[in-house]
Amino acid sequence: MSIDPSEIKNSAAAAADPNARMKELVALLNKASEAYYAKDEEIMSNFEYDKLYDELVSLEKKTGVTLTNSPTVHVGYASVDELPKRRHEKPMLSLDKTKSREELRDWLGNQEGLLSFKLDGLTVVLTYREGKLFEAVTRGNGEVGEVITQNAKVFENIPLTIPFQGELILRGEAVIRYSDFEKINEKLEEEAVEAGNLEDVRYKNPRNLCSGSVRQLSSAVTAKRHVNFFAFSLVSALLPVQEGDSSAGAARQVDFHNSREQQFLFLKQQGFDVVEYHRVTRKTIMDRISYFEEKIKTYDIPSDGLVLLLDDIAYGDSLGTTAKFPRNAIAFKWADDTQETTLREVEWSASRTGLINPVAIFDPVELEGTTVRRASVHNVSIVRQLRLGIGDRILVFKANMIIPQIAENLTKSDTLEIPAVCPVCGGRTEVRAMNDAQSLFCTNPECPAKKIKAFDLFVSRNAMNIDGLSEMTLEKLIGRGFIREFADIYHLDRHAGEIMQMEGFGKKSYDNLAASIEASRDTTARRVLTALGIPGIGSSGAKLLCEHYQDDLQAVRKAGADELSLIDGIGPVLAQNAASYFADEKNREMLDRLLSELRIQKSAPAAAQTSFASGKTFVITGAVHHYENRDALKAYIESLGGKVSGSVSKKTSYLINNDAASTSGKNQKAAMLGIPVISEDQFIELCSGKGNQ
Repeated sequence: MSIDPSEIKNSAAAAADPNARMKELVALLNKASEAYYAKDEEIMSNFEYDKLYDELVSLEKKTGVTLTNSPTVHVGYASVDELPKRRHEKPMLSLDKTKSREELRDWLGNQEGLLSFKLDGLTVVLTYREGKLFEAVTRGNGEVGEVITQNAKVFENIPLTIPFQGELILRGEAVIRYSDFEKINEKLEEEAVEAGNLEDVRYKNPRNLCSGSVRQLSSAVTAKRHVNFFAFSLVSALLPVQEGDSSAGAARQVDFHNSREQQFLFLKQQGFDVVEYHRVTRKTIMDRISYFEEKIKTYDIPSDGLVLLLDDIAYGDSLGTTAKFPRNAIAFKWADDTQETTLREVEWSASRTGLINPVAIFDPVELEGTTVRRASVHNVSIVRQLRLGIGDRILVFKANMIIPQIAENLTKSDTLEIPAVCPVCGGRTEVRAMNDAQSLFCTNPECPAKKIKAFDLFVSRNAMNIDGLSEMTLEKLIGRGFIREFADIYHLDRHAGEIMQMEGFGKKSYDNLAASIEASRDTTARRVLTALGIPGIGSSGAKLLCEHYQDDLQAVRKAGADELSLIDGIGPVLAQNAASYFADEKNREMLDRLLSELRIQKSAPAAAQTSFASGKTFVITGAVHHYENRDALKAYIESLGGKVSGSVSKKTSYLINNDAASTSGKNQKAAMLGIPVISEDQFIELCSGKGNQ
């Protein structure tokens, strides 16, 4: 399901036939709502939806006509069929909204209210009976929701039992934090790449991920998604009927002294996290709006505006409701700070999944207090919907005051060409339908962008030890075509200006990276072999090869599988892996280019075999103090002829742990097997010959 650009017309088209335009708008908005609520897909930006919705409201007021299926009188979309359904005791209406601070202040009038974040997740209704979670139901279409009780029990912060022993019904928002969202996407991509899946598997936004997570058929899946719940409304709190009570059979509501804030405080006492709120009056509301406006810039919880709720319960209830909105609360949506600028370039950046993402680059503008010059365009469908062309005048804004996006293309030249080749490898590209949207993919399975793990290993501490090249940074550099093979890392100075303009970079960051790259040129044969990522040949395997061939990489390259398999600790499988790697002409040429950038140092001669560590097997655990890290201590032990293992076994000679009294699993196993536990200081003394062996 996608929106064709031709479906979205200018509101001026309504002048000739407003009724026809209303039908178009109703169809468009309902199509977008179905995708958003029932399928967890976003086929239209919030900016575009709000714009069309406001146009529909205006036409309905002007004509006095409201269609039966208009989204202005229907709430949400019907729930899906996979989960049991439950009708809400009280309909869950949506809120009327405004983007004007003055209107919000005037709406409050002389009343006092509670101003809070409007969280962007999935609304859930919780019911507690006799102090235990009895049921959890999603909002659904406002009248009927889905029962997700077992899933709610694995939310990270919902209390399963509470002090209140009556019946408590409350509403809140299930959300996934931005930080958790990023971690989930990163892990998902890693798993997809390892499985050979080159499709785009990333979730689009936390709201969609949360909705899908909450409505899982298996609570085990929900538990992995770090869902949190923030209460925003107390529906009912019935006191338990006491034996002998003359009013038995007629349960009584808790008295909250006619205050919504008292309800919030009560929910906090029961162990619930409550949405952040501030008590406001007509005089203080502007200051509090500014507070929230500043906080949302770094807020980790998705929010798409504010909610203003009247504190006076009786007065608010007396106002009643419209067909869609309650009159005791109103939503405030941030007025989008849009700026007009000129589109200068669309950068197509390849990722590890093969997806090639379009990013708009435009003349810098100030948005929400920061300078913005780039905005993701997400996919080919949106490129075509916006009808982009280089030199077009565009309106840009920050969605939810955070994420830069293109709101509108004023020129609509529609001249931008979709690349036929990948910007990284030059391989053929193709447009594929993904989640009802068209996206561009590289078809070359050998594209460097798809091998981010290989480059991550290359720069790792045990390999070339280059600081400043995280997976995220590598993906950006590879996606822009700056890195195609290992040797290219040593020529990043050719792109210094562009790198310093990248998000998260600056001159200092680039200078530190350049210094680390330069330092890595002086290296050892063992590090180079480790960095190549030959299957099964890690740091230990590289050490065995380098010791056997005395750091002569040319000898290692020329050796056949039979010869390599004779080396103690290598074996036929690893020998064949190494021989096959060096037999590949592309690998040999790539290695020649890499070696031309490096200065290989000979390893220090192995220590005499009479060393204390020689022939012994050590396990290292806990923090180290005399060495830079555990790897440095491991390297020293190996230089003395010893071995280092990752786990304690009968073959272990010593466990090195500066906390001898630790109750860690390794210490416990060492004690069970009678293996000595020594500190770094004791190890150093034993190596010097001063200790008691």
